Amino acid sequence: MHTNPNNSMEKKHSEFISHWRQKLYDIIFESDTFAGKTFDIVLLIAILLSVVMVILESVAHIRSQYKELFLYGEWFFTLLFTVEYILRLACIRRPAKYAFSFYGLIDFIAIVPAYLEFFNLGISYFLAVRIFRLMRVFRIFKLSEYLFEAMVMQRAIKASLKRISVFLLAILTLVVIIGAVMYVVEEGKNGFTDILISIYWAIVTLTTVGYGDIAPGTVLGKMLAAIVMLLGYGLIAVPTGIVTVELSKVSRKSLSNRVCASCGRENHDSDAAFCKFCGAKL
Repeated sequence: MHTNPNNSMEKKHSEFISHWRQKLYDIIFESDTFAGKTFDIVLLIAILLSVVMVILESVAHIRSQYKELFLYGEWFFTLLFTVEYILRLACIRRPAKYAFSFYGLIDFIAIVPAYLEFFNLGISYFLAVRIFRLMRVFRIFKLSEYLFEAMVMQRAIKASLKRISVFLLAILTLVVIIGAVMYVVEEGKNGFTDILISIYWAIVTLTTVGYGDIAPGTVLGKMLAAIVMLLGYGLIAVPTGIVTVELSKVSRKSLSNRVCASCGRENHDSDAAFCKFCGAKL
């Protein structure tokens, strides 16, 4: 029985591609190997340098002095992150799944502003396109992908979300009541011209920000303001306590930094055999 040489070549080619995709995946998405750790460190440095460059570029005299350097630097980092983004899509089994994930969207947002500026054809549109330059600071969010502690915090916040939502709804109700009462007490004077302004004052006071642009003038109004100030200290501690309780429940041993080779998602339990997002084997 003769084997088809074309089929044999195709099989070897397929195995070769599969081998390199797996090797590339281990470097980009896993951090247990030396190559993976090196890749993460280099990428972290690149992200930090690119964000520092964006910050420095916003300073007028620095921008005018090093205009060409910023231009070359921006295109260097843009091309670097573009290659990284393409490699991530190339080595994962479901590239579309990763592209629309949180980190996939952050990767895309980090590189698209430079290309949008490149295709700017008219000087009259410059001011509108400039806003895309600010999107480059989204690169800093890529840092969380390499911090295991971020996984713990993310799970704790997610578990606290319902209770915090109920708490915020109660606060919203409270500031509406306080605002309405203050409007009545001040009789529309001393800056409390309507209930919306009074609600704004209640939020500023309750959160202990205290801009001082509006202040009650009546004795009863000042007494109410004092009560609101005291309430503010207690209310701020509530969401902190909720998240802290959930943080204590989340055991570091129960989390794994393994990344699914199919969809690129993480946050899996340490004993998980399958991805909880797409069902693929880990």
